[in-house]
Amino acid sequence: MVEFAGWSMPVQYKDSHISSHMHTREHCSIFDVSHMLQTKVHGKDRVRFMESLVVADIAELKDNQGTLSLFTNENGGIMDDLIVTKTDQGYLYVVSNAGCADKDSAHMKEQGNKPGEVGPEVETPQLNDSVSVLSGPSMSRVLQEGLKEDLSKLTFMTSALATVFGVPGCRVTRCGYTGEDGVEISVPQSRVVELTEKLLNHSEVKLAGLGARDSLRLEAGLCLYGNDIDETTTPVEATLVWTLGKRRRQTKDFPGADVIVPQIKAKTARKRVGLLSTGPPVRPHTPILSPDGRVIGEVTSGCPSPCLKKNIAMGYVESAFAKNGTSIQVEVRKKAVPATVSKMPFVPTNYYSG
Repeated sequence: MVEFAGWSMPVQYKDSHISSHMHTREHCSIFDVSHMLQTKVHGKDRVRFMESLVVADIAELKDNQGTLSLFTNENGGIMDDLIVTKTDQGYLYVVSNAGCADKDSAHMKEQGNKPGEVGPEVETPQLNDSVSVLSGPSMSRVLQEGLKEDLSKLTFMTSALATVFGVPGCRVTRCGYTGEDGVEISVPQSRVVELTEKLLNHSEVKLAGLGARDSLRLEAGLCLYGNDIDETTTPVEATLVWTLGKRRRQTKDFPGADVIVPQIKAKTARKRVGLLSTGPPVRPHTPILSPDGRVIGEVTSGCPSPCLKKNIAMGYVESAFAKNGTSIQVEVRKKAVPATVSKMPFVPTNYYSG
């Protein structure tokens, strides 16, 4: 167990980190992510309110469809990444990071209290429900046994209210942080142990901790807030331009738009890239070097890949070195080790699109 964002979190259970990682890739695992901040945004101005904070086109979402988005500041920096779902129950369901919970909550309240703005018509209560992730190729077979609804109709980034293995009032969202098919289940706290035990009765299912969660998300090429993206990083530098709604790019009515939108056509000085290497593992803050030994960037996440049997990493490099296939170096234990700029995800993703 380790301290994480004010919570006590499991790094691993009885199985090794690599065993948990591979079990998720081959079967399915439960991850307890109850530390995530869940917020409901009510009120007739809820869409306009959310769009005043994030870069996504919330208005274009269909009922019970969600999208990954970003809170940005006036300088174009990323304050947090989050998933916003437009439910058919008359509210937006927002899930953001535990490490940014106080900041995100204060940010939403501050925007909601601005005089003359959208605030008076919006409420943002936080949920105390637990969140369990079930992720892996056999997820749908396992979960379908406890659902009346047809899970094949719930596609990637859509959400539904359901009774799950006899536990009513659960919100099931098909998304994930491992690259595999998965769901996040928001479940009443008083019933989360019961639901977990019922899932664990299935031979396909095991518990997995933060260690496997981190290596799985890195293989999937996904960012960890505070490591790979932060308030000094813009969406364009982070290669997250796809999170910017097309309409929002034209209206430029989100925080930092005057900084972010011009960067789309112009080259930024640095860019987030994937890296492959052999030899000693590459860790965060490892210097990235040009072929002639000049420092051109820094690693933000890195670990040995259990699937590829190579070292994988992501980090920021000068844009001239960002092309896939570029030979560079990483400085590990004061020695220059050969590395190659790689496309991401490192391991193909298996999201379910129907």
